[in-house]
This record gives sequence, structure tokens and C-alpha cells, in this order.
Amino acid sequence: MVDLFEKLKMEAGPLAKYSHLPDDYFFFPKLEGEVGPRMHFMGREVLNWSLNNYLGLANHPEVRKADTEATERYGLANPMGARMMSGNSVMHLEFEKQLADFVKKEDAMLLNYGYQGVVSIIDALVDRKDIIVYDAESHACIIDGVRLHIGKRFVFPHNNMENFEKQLQRATKLAEETGGGILVITEGVFGMSGDMGNLKEIVELKKKYNFRLLVDDAHGFGTMGKTGAGAGEEQGVQDQIDLYFSTFAKSMASIGAFVAGQKHILKYLRYSTRSQIFAKSLPLPLVVGGMKRLELLRTKPELKENLWKIVHALQGGLRDRGFYIGPTTSPVTPVLFKGGVGEAANMAMDLRENFHIFCSVIIYPVVPKDVIIFRIIPTAAHTMEDVEETLTAFSELKHKLDEGFYRKEELVSVTKGM
Repeated sequence: MVDLFEKLKMEAGPLAKYSHLPDDYFFFPKLEGEVGPRMHFMGREVLNWSLNNYLGLANHPEVRKADTEATERYGLANPMGARMMSGNSVMHLEFEKQLADFVKKEDAMLLNYGYQGVVSIIDALVDRKDIIVYDAESHACIIDGVRLHIGKRFVFPHNNMENFEKQLQRATKLAEETGGGILVITEGVFGMSGDMGNLKEIVELKKKYNFRLLVDDAHGFGTMGKTGAGAGEEQGVQDQIDLYFSTFAKSMASIGAFVAGQKHILKYLRYSTRSQIFAKSLPLPLVVGGMKRLELLRTKPELKENLWKIVHALQGGLRDRGFYIGPTTSPVTPVLFKGGVGEAANMAMDLRENFHIFCSVIIYPVVPKDVIIFRIIPTAAHTMEDVEETLTAFSELKHKLDEGFYRKEELVSVTKGM
């Protein structure tokens, strides 16, 4: 037997083994200043490609005004209590109606946070008799929700429809034995690779198999589809998504989330989603501010147009220069390199210190050991000059990597004395 805390030291998580590195640089970095393409990191201005602010709403003057006025009027405490008890309001209900209309669903429910919302929705939908079938590259919130499921679950390789159908066959056979149902979970846009879930092919299989579909479209809401209603609209199958989920933390540049679907299912979720039943209601300034953001999504298509102008220039420029950015069909732009953790650290440091560009670097265990990903998130607030500056920097980065420059120094020497 060991002391619980001593065990935690011995069995640190996969990322915790890098915790000896300087705080606030590689992990938990501090970006300061007004949210936008130019911010400050370690006391210097950097070109920032690491903001989930797709439509540039974080500092939009109408958004700032709405947030400020709502905070002055209501304060952050209002309403007090959970929605079911004392935390409901006319504005919560109105926001839900607007969200449902926007994503073309009968009803919607507000959630305090996207992560806990997904976990709790999955928990509410399935019991021990039910079977979950999900994409292997689903976000951590989906994985955690699936882990809580006390019934059976089957995973299929990312967007592999042949294997997906095999898992459906297994799930169907088991459901017939248990008397349960089947929940399929995937994403509208996958936040790491940038490609869309094969929603059209998935819903086509509803003709052969009896299942319900939950789609997490955190990165698709506001960026994909003719009106910005998401990946389902983009693929022409929005009406066949049973439960549509998105967070406000991406295109809406705020806090909170929602799930939308048929009225009777949403009524069930209101009485069953534990993360909402036992949590304080979303504060009114976030509700009012959310409605202003949704209004801008609806009435200012130029926001999405500006985003895609930057996306096309950046992704096209990277491809023209020989970079591999994977199968992305969304604004998410992963730039893939071959190399280890030491090279990744050196490259990230070079990019930040010498080129003054900040973007997220992703290493093992999130990706295989010999893969390095720099994930760039374009926004409507970026400029063509930002794109050109970044393309030049990444070309130099690639040249130095190919020449073996980043293997010359050990990781410890790079970070020493910081």
C-alpha cells in the first residue's frame, strides 16, 4: 500500500513528465494585452495564431458594449441558483429559442460549459443496456463522457466508414440482446486535424441501422455552412442530426454552450443533465452578450467571409510551399513536421523568440512520438500581412529543421536559465 499522493508522483500523467520545464513558456503560457492577432508574450509583442476567436468577436465594439452594459445592469451574480430552482429568466429562454432557430432545431438548452456539458449529456442519454459508437479522434470531453458509460462502447478509426459500419453491426447485435439503444457520437469539425466528420455518410446508414446521432460541432458552429450553422449545414444533413452541440468558446468568443434537438428530448435533458441541475445558472451578462454575438453571426456574413479569406490565403500559401497540413477542410490549420520533443521545443522557441510568432505546438502523447504539429487558428481579425509574415517564418523553420539545426542543442540547454 502507498500513500495516495506518493502514487501520484510515481504515476504522473503523460504531460506531467515535462512539468520541470519553465512555467509560463511551453506550458501554461501567459498571453497579455487586448485579445487579438497582436499580443504580448514574455514581455514582447507576438503575432498570435492561438486564439479560438474565429470571427474576431472578442473585441468587436458591439460585443464589448453589450457585455459592459449587461454587466453594469445585472452584475455577474444574477441569477442565483440552478435553472431548475431559482436561476431561470426570460432572457435564458429567449437565447435558447434564438439558438434553436439558428441551427434549425425545435429546441435548445443552454449549458454553463462545453466540456462538462458533453460529459453530462452522454451520461443522461445512455444506461447500462445502451451502446455507444464513437470516432477514435473525438475530443477529450466525449472520451470522458464515454468512460463514464457503464454499458458497452465501440470505437471506430477516425472517419473510417467501413469500420464504422462494422461497429454498428456489433452494437446492433448487442442492443438486441440487452434491449438497449445505440448512440453514435462524432464531431462536426475535428479540432486537431481540421477535417469534418463524415456526417453525410453516417446519417445515410440510418436507413440500415437504428441509432441516434450526437454531433459536437465546437469548431464548425459559426465557421461552416452557408449561414454558419455548422458542419451539418455544410454537408446538407443538419435535419438528420438528432442532437447538435456547440460551445460559445470558439466562434462566439465567450463562455457557455448549448445543445439542440427535438423538443421532447430537450425536455428530458433539462430534467436529467446533472451538470446543469446541480450548477449555478449561466450569468445574465453571458446570456445577453451571447445574444449579441449570435445576432452578429446572423447579420454580418462578412465576418465569416473575412475569416475564410485569411484561411484560404494561409492554407494555400502553406501548401504551395510544400507544407503538409493534412486533410483539413476548415479554418483549423495543423502544420505537420517530423521530429521529437527536443526539436519541437527548439522550433517553438525559435518561432517565438526570433520570429515573434506564437501558435500552439502539439507533441507526444497527443500525436505519435515522431510527429510535431504547430496548430494555427486563423481569425477574421488577422490580415494578409500577418499571413505573409507567417509563411516566411515557417519556410525558414522548415529549412532549419531539414538542415538538422534543431538537433544541435539538447532540450535542457534551450530552457536553461529561463
